[in-house]
Amino acid sequence: MADRPVEPFVRAVVRVVGGPWGRHAGRKPRLLGPAPVAILVGTVIWMLTVIRQNPCRQTEPGVLPDHFQNQCYSDIPVLFTGRGLIDGNTPYLDSGDYPVLEYPVLTGWLIELNRLITGLVGAPVGPGLDQVDRIAATNTFYSVNMVVLFVLWLVTIFAHLGSTRGRGWDSLMLVASPSVVLTGLINWDMLPLALTALGVFFWARGRPGWAGLLWGLAMAAKLYAGFLLGPLLFLCLRSGRLKEFGRTLALFVVGWLLPNLPVMIFAWQEWLAFWSFNTDREGDFGSLWYLFVLNDTPIDNLNLISTGLFALFCLGVAALIIVAPQRPRLGQVFFLVLMAFMLTNKVYSPQYVLWVLPFLALSRPRWREWIVFAIGEWLYVMAIWGHLGGYLAPGDGGPDKIFWAATLLRLGTQLWVVGAVVRDVLAPEQDLVRMHDDPEGRRCYVDDPSGGVLDGAPDVRWGRAPAPALPERAGTPS
Repeated sequence: MADRPVEPFVRAVVRVVGGPWGRHAGRKPRLLGPAPVAILVGTVIWMLTVIRQNPCRQTEPGVLPDHFQNQCYSDIPVLFTGRGLIDGNTPYLDSGDYPVLEYPVLTGWLIELNRLITGLVGAPVGPGLDQVDRIAATNTFYSVNMVVLFVLWLVTIFAHLGSTRGRGWDSLMLVASPSVVLTGLINWDMLPLALTALGVFFWARGRPGWAGLLWGLAMAAKLYAGFLLGPLLFLCLRSGRLKEFGRTLALFVVGWLLPNLPVMIFAWQEWLAFWSFNTDREGDFGSLWYLFVLNDTPIDNLNLISTGLFALFCLGVAALIIVAPQRPRLGQVFFLVLMAFMLTNKVYSPQYVLWVLPFLALSRPRWREWIVFAIGEWLYVMAIWGHLGGYLAPGDGGPDKIFWAATLLRLGTQLWVVGAVVRDVLAPEQDLVRMHDDPEGRRCYVDDPSGGVLDGAPDVRWGRAPAPALPERAGTPS
């Protein structure tokens, strides 16, 4: 299927790399397609991410880099030394005079894999290391993670390209995002990102069982992937595809249990550490609730309020799926439910933005919203490191109002894009993915290029009938 960019900014980019391929020009060179361009851009972005982190490597005993001033803080080396990994201990299964790893189990297994690789490549890992060996082991572990996370980043790109049938150029919104440079190496979020993207890929290819398995594994690495099942259920209800949803749910449970069950059996209390940590957490960095903490007016019963608001937002997404004149696209409702979680959650770590980048490209492939969203995230990341380092605090010791403003601005830009996606759902004739002009200037309609079994499926009787497809699916845009 041809890739024909229809967004003005993408047209300009394609002209730079040679313009659209003429119909009489023969076979199109592969190097001019969206896939190789996306891989090249994604690789450059990751190289910039690695370069950005270099100032935070410790090279001399007793001389610690200023992670916040250099804007390159990462949990990866910090947790390697602070959770017993550098002493050769396995997460969850070993214990000592250090806290239990407070991450979902599959993320812990990835960290353990990287620890084993670190030892295999010759780094000194084990008890009793001197300061020089500890620095060498930590830097090697950091480098191993950079390579492994880059592989997961490439998996994410390939999966996203395979999920956007006929819209390959939209992948530039994912691979060129400055948020990857800013947050890609803060944590291990590339693992759930890759697994979630693979799940969307298999769903788009009509393999709901495989999609469920991968989403279950993704939730075993990060909780957010489980939230995707809610809007998927209502999409399947409206389209009468409950059998496919049941298969997805069954394999989702299997995927989640596979990495979790051994730890649940052999280290129950350690398995509970992640859940206890998040339950006991108060309003924390980046969230709306943290502003109340900074103002010395923390919110009581925050778990109930935060969860209740998230549930209300989810009900709103469910209602939108049911009442929309055209059944929403998969990427749209996935984006909305993840944004509902981020807007109401007790914490907003900078790397959380990675979760929604693929769905931002799927739901609203317009560069205006992409730029607005990117600016909000960029300013927030700069502000959070300045806030943690104490560089934004006024001289009189008053509240850090610059950080307050950056947090509110980020919330505002996120709501801006949410509003644009909701508008597309309520007025599908304005949705760039669904309504477009073909090369002959005819108005074309598609349902959901990433929808898999939902794409083109009629609504059940109580739902609203889909808008008629004007030409055949050959008119699907890029």
